[in-house]
Amino acid sequence: MNRNTRAVLVQACHNSGAYSTGCAGDKNDFVVEGLFWHAIIHKDFIAHMQYEQPASFPKPDSLSARHSARVGEHLREKIEQSGGQISFAEYMHEALYAPGLGYYSAGSAKFGVDGDFVTAPEVSAVFGKVLARQIAEVLRTIKHGSILEFGAGSGKLAVDVLTALEKMNTLPATYEIVEVSADLQERQGRRLQQSLPHLADRVHWLSELPQDFEGVIVANEVLDSLPVERFVRRESGVFQSCVTFDAARFVWTELPATGLLAATVAEIEADIGSTFPNAYTSEVSLAAPLWVGDLATSLKQGAIFLFDYGVSRREFYAPDRADGWLRCHFRHYAHSDPLIYPGIQDLTSWVDFSAIAGAAVANGLDLLGYQTQSQFFMGGGLELEMQGFNELPVASQIKLSGQIKTLTLPGEMGENFKCIVLSRGDIDTPSAFQFADRTNSL
Repeated sequence: MNRNTRAVLVQACHNSGAYSTGCAGDKNDFVVEGLFWHAIIHKDFIAHMQYEQPASFPKPDSLSARHSARVGEHLREKIEQSGGQISFAEYMHEALYAPGLGYYSAGSAKFGVDGDFVTAPEVSAVFGKVLARQIAEVLRTIKHGSILEFGAGSGKLAVDVLTALEKMNTLPATYEIVEVSADLQERQGRRLQQSLPHLADRVHWLSELPQDFEGVIVANEVLDSLPVERFVRRESGVFQSCVTFDAARFVWTELPATGLLAATVAEIEADIGSTFPNAYTSEVSLAAPLWVGDLATSLKQGAIFLFDYGVSRREFYAPDRADGWLRCHFRHYAHSDPLIYPGIQDLTSWVDFSAIAGAAVANGLDLLGYQTQSQFFMGGGLELEMQGFNELPVASQIKLSGQIKTLTLPGEMGENFKCIVLSRGDIDTPSAFQFADRTNSL
């Protein structure tokens, strides 16, 4: 897999408009609005995971159903061309990224009320503001430093970061977005033009990673969208989970694991100090370390901020995680069946951050810090963003309070989402990590 292909694969292109709520109504309306966020499925919210499809599980509308049927036909052709089965990684890749068909390529809404989930930048501009404070610390040490964002979605994070950096008088030389979808480029460009017309000429779209990049690279919820291999430990060895088609539906099948997958599972077992028990099932991302390597090759000087839901390797492959970390999202229902609704539901897996750290070090990057999203906010300047809170109208206080809870509470995004920061060159550890750092857990 070459660099350009990986750049295409990893874009979690959330292509809906930002979710925003109105300001009309009485105080009770805003209380309901604050509670609304707790009914929305976030990708990390295990408490709402549906392991069995409930009677209330939503059905796709006729347009979505027809699109899913086209994606299903595309997958069946892939299966036939491959001799009757394909790896789950290939299934996941095609379901998400097949040109004009995949979940992230076909242009439907992905997040907010009309989508399937919400992401941190869409919850509140506070995410971008706090991140901008940390970015500014890096940019002040790099002459003419730029920002590179992967998977910019609606352009919400770009607008929030640029707005905050302008107020701090620390604008980047350019704001570059790795984006291969012409539709998404148009949406992002339109949003930036509407929100920051005087800065729009600083924004450039790329189809591949630049060479000798200096500045800050940002990727929010990109790693979880990398296709993963699924494996099963049997008494006779390790098997690769594959997908075939039988009786008008996609079903699981298995092949003995070989090559890189077999070697990687053996390495994981050696690392955790035990062999997985019989029938233990999990995932491994073979693409993520390669992508980190690509970032390392691209970065001449600066820092990389990666946000995603995930855990350390020992947590990822813990005995009680014997069915893995695959997560599917459809109309704010999270469940564990990736073989239904191909092309119209999101497929993700939690991140093994130990693998990310290992790949970074192996490719000559420095590991500056690793912490929860909540810790990142607390150490990164959240209290500064909350100054003047008491002077806000009550309705605005309730709205902002609900947003902060969603971003920081353990039962929401605060604990399960992590931030890992990598660097090359003489870059100081961002101040957020002076508050707390979990690097030793990796």
